[in-house]
Amino acid sequence: MDGTQLLKGVLDAAVLAVVEREDGYGYDVVRRLRDAGLDEVGDASVYGTLRRLYAAGALSTYVVPSDGGPHRKYYSITPSGRELLDEQRGSWRQFSETLSALISPTQPQSPQPPQPPTPSTSPEGAPA
Repeated sequence: MDGTQLLKGVLDAAVLAVVEREDGYGYDVVRRLRDAGLDEVGDASVYGTLRRLYAAGALSTYVVPSDGGPHRKYYSITPSGRELLDEQRGSWRQFSETLSALISPTQPQSPQPPQPPTPSTSPEGAPA
């Protein structure tokens, strides 16, 4: 299964979770997502998600001067972002449990012995 399609549906939660643990600038968030095992996450997808979550009020930003290059814009989670993440955690748990139950291999049932055919009867009650 292509992980990129699955990731699209959960990228908001993943970004919020990473920023909840520690504030970060764009590429730092990308790196931490990849370090966590989301190797297929694209830079543009993460930057777009950061911008969208910021516009929605789930993230706030602040600028930190850099000695060796441009200033870095750091993202931090807001109280509404924490609420959103908590909702997404609950939804994810429910979805994960449901899907796990659906796709788990079923326990093989012991084969049932074949049943002998039942004799049919004529309308008068005599065997046919």
